[in-house]
Amino acid sequence: MTDNRKRSWVVGITGASGSIYGVRLIQVLLSMDMDVHLVISNAGWRVLKEELGWQGTHREDLLQQHFGAYAGSYTYHAIGDIGAGIASGSYLVEGMIIMPCSMGTLSSVAHGASDNLMARAADVMLKEGRPLLLVPRETPLHAIHLENMLTLSRLGVKIIPAMPAFYFHPQTLEDLVDFLVGKVLDSVGIQHELFTRWGDHDVQA
Repeated sequence: MTDNRKRSWVVGITGASGSIYGVRLIQVLLSMDMDVHLVISNAGWRVLKEELGWQGTHREDLLQQHFGAYAGSYTYHAIGDIGAGIASGSYLVEGMIIMPCSMGTLSSVAHGASDNLMARAADVMLKEGRPLLLVPRETPLHAIHLENMLTLSRLGVKIIPAMPAFYFHPQTLEDLVDFLVGKVLDSVGIQHELFTRWGDHDVQA
């Protein structure tokens, strides 16, 4: 996949720190006129409040405020809605990105514990052979975390840790966020211009 024709992606936001990454990913996909199926865990909503100030009990209004002005469209699915279309392999999407991904969600996916829509949708990607990308945000990592990541990597899941780079001389927090979002897009073959690549403008090591 190297063009930006209309596609549908599932994006999950969990309770790991770094909710800004998921929000920015969704905005970029929508700006490219793609469709996004959004799943946010209960802990994810808590982190959105703590880190980004998403206040209020009317979640649909918050989503419309932050995602409603783009060319693409989004559909919000409650975490407990296991009857949603994305819970079935017959519902066609390009793939799924969980960004950020908590260690709890990563463990659920690694062990096939499809006890909510987030984990079930990820399980669908695995069984249907569709791209699944997880962006874990935790430190330090203990052996169970690492073993779960290895299990998923062996199944073909892309593990893209939330590690910023500095070779392109970022000037703002937004630059660092866009770098990670850009690395995710690179991994699924979506063209973008979110950051300066190594060697593009005589970047010095």
